[in-house]
Amino acid sequence: MMEKVKVKKENIYSLVFFIPVIVIYGGFFILPTIISFFFSMTVWNFTSYRWVGLKNFFDFFSEYSLRIGVSNTFIYAVLTCVLKVIMGLLFAVILTSPIRTKNFVRCIVFFPNLISTVAIGISFSALMHPSKGFFNKVLEAIGIKGVDWLGNRNTALYSVIMVDVWKGVGVATVIYIAGILAISKDYYEVASLDGATKWQQFIHITFPLCRPSVNSVIILAFIGGMRTFDLIWSMTGGGPGFATDTMASVIYKQYASGFYGLSTAGNVIMFILIAIIAFPIFKYLTSKEVEA
Repeated sequence: MMEKVKVKKENIYSLVFFIPVIVIYGGFFILPTIISFFFSMTVWNFTSYRWVGLKNFFDFFSEYSLRIGVSNTFIYAVLTCVLKVIMGLLFAVILTSPIRTKNFVRCIVFFPNLISTVAIGISFSALMHPSKGFFNKVLEAIGIKGVDWLGNRNTALYSVIMVDVWKGVGVATVIYIAGILAISKDYYEVASLDGATKWQQFIHITFPLCRPSVNSVIILAFIGGMRTFDLIWSMTGGGPGFATDTMASVIYKQYASGFYGLSTAGNVIMFILIAIIAFPIFKYLTSKEVEA
């Protein structure tokens, strides 16, 4: 009997510390999410609302100016994710090898993450100026015609993607470096004694044992790409036309224009898409991890 009373007191004691977490999480995530789902089915302003059902969702996918944001978002998320995963791993392997300047190079690779995204966007907009930009000046110096990086519908989105990768690859590299350094040196010593080449060591030791790091980079890069806004807005504002609009920039434009219900529906769509894609990917990737 005394043991049951003691267990009950311990449960109550634990619950006291758990309640603030429930209140904060419920107040700042669960409740706003429920409210967002409700208002996504209305036409509303700050004083009233009118129920319209799923009309906002149909409008979001039926109008080209809104629908293109969805396709651009997937292109942006997939390309930035793939490039960060590959380039980050390449840099990490190089920067964990016995080179003298690796600590200095690590700082250089990570440095872009210390700069404001908006500042980077404005800086690269100037560097990519069609007539005065540094990139085109270099191309002209070697006899190549300059490119309208941000003014051409065919190159604008990919130009922003390259800048995003330049800025974000440092985080991926740091995550990979931590994963590689956590691998025991014994594996490499045994592999060397068996005559394994560096490439074979990478394929059979480094890559399988740093899968948790790879998985983290994939999830973070993909979700970051799906949610991107500040870099695109500071570089192109979604232009030219709708060429670089993503879901986040479309949502912002609709909200700024007073279409609050439509913008809320866009937020709900983005939330659902990220959840539907990210959770299965995460589950699949974690199932492939190898224990050291």
